[in-house]
Amino acid sequence: MIDSTGNFLKLIGVPDLPPATSPFDPGYDPVTLEGHLAQSGHLMSRLKLSMACWLIADEDAVHRKIATARRCGVPIVTGGAPFELAVATGRLPAYVDLCQHLGVTRIECGAGFTDVELDPLEIVTLAGERGLEVQYELGKKSGGAFGRDTVDALIDEGWRWLDAGAAQLVIEARESAQGVGLFDAEGRLNRGFADRFGVAFGLEAVAFEAPTKPSQFALLDHFGRDVQLCNVRLEELLRVEIYRRGLHADAFDKDRLRLPGVEVPAVDLVGYATG
Repeated sequence: MIDSTGNFLKLIGVPDLPPATSPFDPGYDPVTLEGHLAQSGHLMSRLKLSMACWLIADEDAVHRKIATARRCGVPIVTGGAPFELAVATGRLPAYVDLCQHLGVTRIECGAGFTDVELDPLEIVTLAGERGLEVQYELGKKSGGAFGRDTVDALIDEGWRWLDAGAAQLVIEARESAQGVGLFDAEGRLNRGFADRFGVAFGLEAVAFEAPTKPSQFALLDHFGRDVQLCNVRLEELLRVEIYRRGLHADAFDKDRLRLPGVEVPAVDLVGYATG
């Protein structure tokens, strides 16, 4: 007798995967976030406090959300906008001190909307002295879709940050995944450029922003289950993860995602609907 969802998943061959998606919190209330952490925290590689919303929210509410994530074993990363503003105003040490005080585990760095000069080793060292990791976002927020020369330059930039000790790189896609980064104006993934990043850094060291269903599914179709995704909305996390595990109807016939033993075309299921 199958008496749990976990046992049923094992029975049909669903792989046991480590967390590989980092959803973002753009300003959810603590109760909503707590509900998502209770339901899906085991599927989160980390939770991103997105943009600068957490800086103007009630501070007790922010502490409550971070504490809940920590209890659920979900690391917290802050978004890149506050970092860029801190650098631009000459207040980076104060910002890093604040992140340490709040109990986050990682800060995102980048130059997505500013042109500030960044020293990767200096910044990684500054964060490390306070027990914080660093991830670096590659790409401009208003720079349009990547070109070949852009990808070459970003790969060089990414290696400077990894060599300095950054924990991970993030590929920009904003909230639309259209006309930005790896996605053209129609939202189509440039698979060749995606491969350039995957081959250069490895799928463990690079995460791809995937804010929409087409971008999420395209990256999973292309790279398979091991791809690291981020900027996924909390309410979309379960959909992403059933697709990753071959449990979504659209993943049924995908070579990299379908369940072991599944043959395509599918068996005719007529008769089971009423049986």
